[in-house]
Amino acid sequence: MSTQKELAIQSAHVLREAGHVVYFAGGAVRDQLLRQPPKDYDLATSARPDEVQALFPKSDAVGEHFGVIIVKGASEMIEVATFRTDGSYKDGRRPESIEFSSPEKDAQRRDFTINGLFLDPFTGEIIDHVGGRADLESKILRAIGNPKDRFEEDALRLLRAIRFATTTGFAIESKTWVAIQECAPLLSKISPERIRDEFSRIIITPERGRGLDLLVESGLIMEFLPEVIELKGCEQPPKWHPEGDVYIHTRIALSLLDSPPLPLALAVLLHDIGKPATQTWDAEAERFRFNSHDKVGAKMAEEILRRLRYSNQTIEDVTFMVCRHMHFMHVKDMRTAKLKRFMSAETFGMETELHRVDCDSSNGLRDNYDFVRNKREEFANEPLIPKPLLTGHDLIHDFEIDPGPKIGEILQIVQTEQLEGRLSDKKAAYQFVKETLLK
Repeated sequence: MSTQKELAIQSAHVLREAGHVVYFAGGAVRDQLLRQPPKDYDLATSARPDEVQALFPKSDAVGEHFGVIIVKGASEMIEVATFRTDGSYKDGRRPESIEFSSPEKDAQRRDFTINGLFLDPFTGEIIDHVGGRADLESKILRAIGNPKDRFEEDALRLLRAIRFATTTGFAIESKTWVAIQECAPLLSKISPERIRDEFSRIIITPERGRGLDLLVESGLIMEFLPEVIELKGCEQPPKWHPEGDVYIHTRIALSLLDSPPLPLALAVLLHDIGKPATQTWDAEAERFRFNSHDKVGAKMAEEILRRLRYSNQTIEDVTFMVCRHMHFMHVKDMRTAKLKRFMSAETFGMETELHRVDCDSSNGLRDNYDFVRNKREEFANEPLIPKPLLTGHDLIHDFEIDPGPKIGEILQIVQTEQLEGRLSDKKAAYQFVKETLLK
């Protein structure tokens, strides 16, 4: 039993003993019925916020206006929310007012039927006022009540619908789907940070390829990442890309990832984002070309990720991978020193995966991928970039070279000789500088 679940049960006991109705609510109930480990345990109760605080003196009233109190344990915390009915949503995010109510009315204000279930923590009884259990069994994602009303209340629910459909594999009910398409422009009211968080969760799920399709088919992608639409219909040479256009290639590549970290999933999504802008027709070769699409794509990726408020580290890693993804074409021709420097990047493990799915989603040729994997084993017994044999201090004091660019040039040459295996100790490096570089 998780610590958070223990805290939820203990808190439920306190509330029940004080005479209040209390249930597990939302995701914890849904996940349990899907036989998945719940990520969070939230309680819904008839107790008013002041009554909850009186029972839990160490609690925080961070959401008191909405009837939500944070109850803390030793290392975990849970949300305890009073049954309520929401007023109008003028900002497309939060209700202007709330009214404390009953479990029935509380269930009606929630987003989707599968999230509107309650569970009695003491008897195990499922309390279903919205038909959520039937939809779980039928594997259907359905908005509660009028779908358009639910999305107009909080437009982020549009993305949440895609995420739930992606993570559960459920079909989106027809009226809910039509409302998503009609309400897609409402997403412009939502902050980039909230969009980013939902989108990130979609593209790291196992069915991220379906998630991308749903974002495109619903029109939601146009509201925060319209560049993806340009990939559709962007033709590629059949010899190298028998799978089809750039969108199909990208979608397949995404699907081939195995539990990717977020930067890798983003890099795969964006690795060919520069192709539409660089597409030209080579009449002599009778094929499309995409010269410098990696460099153009890296700049576009940076603009996209900054627009969505991703962290600087994520932006740096993704743009670096997009910019370098075509370098794998040349790994067999690289000198040892250049190859080791190429492989020494912190992102190289992710880059190798990007190259693998790039190949497997197109022509299937893995020779460069296999080459770098074999080289990784070959170089495994020592650091790719070993400790320098010489330092700038050595050159300044022992060779009386003035500080400046020449110092860096000499150190780079010495490191190359070291990486190539032609220099292995400081004495040999001194001799090399003296006899070769200073003559």
